[in-house]
Amino acid sequence: MSETNKNPIKGGEFIIRKTTPEQIFTPEEWTEEQKMIGQMCDDFIAQEVTPNLDRIDKMEEGLMPSLLEKAGELGLLSLSIPEELGGMGVDFKTNMLATERLGKGHSFSVAYGAHTGIGTLPLLYYGNEEQKNKYVSKLASGEWKAAYCLTEPSAGSDANSGKTKAVLSEDGKYYSLTGQKMWITNGGFANLFTVFAKIEDDKNLTAFLVEADSEGISLNPEEKKMGIKGSSTRQVFFNNVKVPVENMLSERQNGFKIAINILNIGRIKLGGGVLGGAKMAITESIQYANEREQFGRAISKYGAIRYKIAEQAIRSFAVESALYRASQNITDATNAFIEGGMDKTKAS
Repeated sequence: MSETNKNPIKGGEFIIRKTTPEQIFTPEEWTEEQKMIGQMCDDFIAQEVTPNLDRIDKMEEGLMPSLLEKAGELGLLSLSIPEELGGMGVDFKTNMLATERLGKGHSFSVAYGAHTGIGTLPLLYYGNEEQKNKYVSKLASGEWKAAYCLTEPSAGSDANSGKTKAVLSEDGKYYSLTGQKMWITNGGFANLFTVFAKIEDDKNLTAFLVEADSEGISLNPEEKKMGIKGSSTRQVFFNNVKVPVENMLSERQNGFKIAINILNIGRIKLGGGVLGGAKMAITESIQYANEREQFGRAISKYGAIRYKIAEQAIRSFAVESALYRASQNITDATNAFIEGGMDKTKAS
C-alpha cells in the first residue's frame, strides 16, 4: 500500500499538510488508455452532438434518448460501473476526464451528467444485489434512462422538508407514493426515477426506485429555459403510485443521507462539466478574435481582447488544477478503503 493510500487527504487538510509534487496529479500524467477515453468523448461530441445542436435545442422527439443510447454503445454510460456489473470500472479521475470532455456538449452534457450521476449512482451505491441486477445493466447500456426526483415546490436546498408521502399497503406488499417533484432533469424520457418521500411521520426521507410507466405518474409540459434548452426538465406528479416494497432503496429514513451524498458527488462532477464548456468557449473566443476585424486588423491584435482571452485561460487553468488534484485525492481515498478490505462499490 502506498503512503498516500495509507493516509489520504481529508477535506481541506491539503492546506496544512506537507505535500510533495509527486502526490499531486496533473493532466500531463494521463495514461494512453485515459487519453483514448478522452479522445472517444471528443469524437462523440464532434460526430453526434455538434452537428445536431439546432435539433437538440428544438427538443426533437426521441433525439436526446437516442444520443444517450449511442453513448451507451460506446461504454460512456458505464464508466463508473464496476466490471462485475457490466461496466468499465474506471477510477474517479478517469471518470472526471470523460465528464470534462463531454462537458462541451451543450444540453447533451446535462442529460449525460444527470443519467450517469444522480440518476445511476443512488442505485449503484445504495442498491441491494437484486436491485442492481434488475436495473444497472439497462442503465449502463442506455436502454433505460434515469432521473432523480428530490426537489419540490417547497423543498429545494432544504430537501428534507419534502411533502411527498409513501403509505404502506395493508398487506405490506407495496407503498403508495403521492406528491409533486419539480425541475426533474431527463424527466420527459426517463424510465427509472429515484424518488424521495416520507413514510408516516418520519423525520427523514426514504428513497424508492420507481419505474416511469407505473400507473399514477403524470408529467407537466417541458419547462422553457433561458439556456440548456435541449435538456428535458419537467414536473413529475405521483398520484397513489404503487411501488413494491422491494424497491425501497437502502433503509427506511436513509433517503436524506443518500440525497446529500449523491449531490456532493454531483458538485465536483459539475466542476468537470463546466470546465469542458469553458475550454470550448476559449477556443471559440480565439477563433472569433482572429476572424473579426476592426480598424484594419483582427481584434486579436488588441491588448484589451488579449487580456480577456488570457483571463479565460488563467481561470480555466486554475479550475483544472484544483479539479484534478481533488479527483486524485478522491481516487486515493477510494483505493485506501479498497486496500483496507472494503467492497469496491461502497468504497467509491
